[in-house]
Amino acid sequence: MSVSASLPRREGAVVLGAAVRTLGAFPSGWRVEGAHRDPAGDPQALKRLAKEAERAHLDYLFFGDWLSGNLELEFTDPYLLARIDPLSAVGFLASSTSRIGLIATVNTSYSDPFAVARTAASLDHLSGGRFGLNLAVGAEPRADANHAPTSPGANRHEVAAEYLAVLTGLWDSWADDAVVADAERGALIDRSKISPIDHDGRHFRVAGPALGLRPVQGHVPIVHADVSPRAREFAAEYAELHIVSPAGLREGVQLVRDIHAAVAAHGREADSVTVVVPLLPVVAETREAAWRLYDRLVELVPVDEGVGRGGGDALPGLPPHRTAAAIRRFVGVPLLDRELDDPVSLSDAERFNAAGQRLIETVRRRSGRVPGGPRATDYRHLLVAHLFPAPLVVGSATDVADHIETWFRAGAADGFTVQSAYLHEQFEAFTRQVVPVLVERGLFRADYGSKTLRGHLGSARPEWTPRPARPREADRRVAASASAFDGVVGLRAL
Repeated sequence: MSVSASLPRREGAVVLGAAVRTLGAFPSGWRVEGAHRDPAGDPQALKRLAKEAERAHLDYLFFGDWLSGNLELEFTDPYLLARIDPLSAVGFLASSTSRIGLIATVNTSYSDPFAVARTAASLDHLSGGRFGLNLAVGAEPRADANHAPTSPGANRHEVAAEYLAVLTGLWDSWADDAVVADAERGALIDRSKISPIDHDGRHFRVAGPALGLRPVQGHVPIVHADVSPRAREFAAEYAELHIVSPAGLREGVQLVRDIHAAVAAHGREADSVTVVVPLLPVVAETREAAWRLYDRLVELVPVDEGVGRGGGDALPGLPPHRTAAAIRRFVGVPLLDRELDDPVSLSDAERFNAAGQRLIETVRRRSGRVPGGPRATDYRHLLVAHLFPAPLVVGSATDVADHIETWFRAGAADGFTVQSAYLHEQFEAFTRQVVPVLVERGLFRADYGSKTLRGHLGSARPEWTPRPARPREADRRVAASASAFDGVVGLRAL
């Protein structure tokens, strides 16, 4: 069965989004010939990527974030070393796109819900209802050093839940029809349709109302990542899109079942949360060509080329344990004379511990290399597989489409957030080679069937409901604040 141009997502189509990493999702990707590698050129790279993603009818672009500086990112995740702020990136792309969803990350531990509610509603209007908000809740010492102190870790999801209550309260503080624009009577608004929220909680105190219209989508769709028990419960109660990272197909099937059960336990339709997993495809015309490309990516990963004694030409700041000695210790075999480019013999492989056996299988899936084979596994490939346990699928367009179909039909994922090893060749290999195969198989729609991110996800728009009357104490608090502000009325327009 083919997918019609207007097929709703819930009628059998895979959700496909792209995680934006302009310097690539594989740490050595930016070093490949022709790859985008200068962050100063990110504006042009973002426009090209967004245009290509929309041409392929992808559901969304996802902008993650990291709120601390760490020079080691040069070797582990170069994009995070120097990247454009996610909210700024979404605002930049809103006017140059028309259908694709645009998701930005905000951390509830380091941001103000009143300001974020306003920005999110504004971006939803500027994009015509295509904005999504990924609420991150994590905190870590290096980020703490750049921001005000955060709540203890045990309270972060509690803080996030209250943060979200403030967001939705502010978005609902204006009714959809609050603006009447009656020029004849001189009435711009219907005052009965705008109300403060008077939130006075454990972590936030916000009077409201919002400083603008209700979002086009009613509430901006909420995205949440991570699979910890608390994260799963948070997503089950509040999110429209949940990003998880199962270790394999079987774990993915069980995880999706558990998430849907948790969603139902919160009184929602079990499938009202779209569960997506990350995917990093390395695509070429043939499987063998993709293997060669992956070999090149492995070759370009900076490592200490010495024989495990720091004697190589290691780059300044290179993380430790990027040596032949490190991988030998990890697989449990003290083969002191083995170097990174030495092949793994069958006799060596038989002595590997369980972790080493898993690495051998990972290398086989990624590169077709096996111990003692014509394409022999070497210690460099083992080291890179250990350093970067990303969800890679290396092969032809058919190979990648097969993987997507297998996971989707097994119920291990509703969709995928695709990462690219580097821009732009690898992203365009996915959109121009893999996506058409999925469309041909009836797994992905041939055109956009909706205009909003909620529509792409098959998520209903929340109806507006009037808020209860304010308590008198809240009236006095708001009046006092207004009186104090009257003295600077001349500054309001600045």
